[in-house]
Amino acid sequence: MTLSEQIKNDIASNLIILYMKGTKDMPMCGFSNQVVQILNHYGVAYKDVNVLEDPEIRVRLSEQSGWPTIPQLFVKGKLIGGADITMELHQRGELLDILDISEN
Repeated sequence: MTLSEQIKNDIASNLIILYMKGTKDMPMCGFSNQVVQILNHYGVAYKDVNVLEDPEIRVRLSEQSGWPTIPQLFVKGKLIGGADITMELHQRGELLDILDISEN
């Protein structure tokens, strides 16, 4: 499986996935930490992928998503955005509806 295929597979098979610098237990940049704190606030389970482990992850991810910066938050296979958009959705009270991953 190529790295691009692995990224597509990870996004498809995880309800919530965050591509970030560092891990959810140890974020390595303020923007990644901001998204981690927001997700933790809602108590949702999510997969984290550390883009610092392999620089190619960032390249292939951005090619696929069309989004140049990290972090990148995906919910149900859809790119939500980076730290700014996640924070904006959170402040407007819209993120909880997006994160509602119940199968209703």
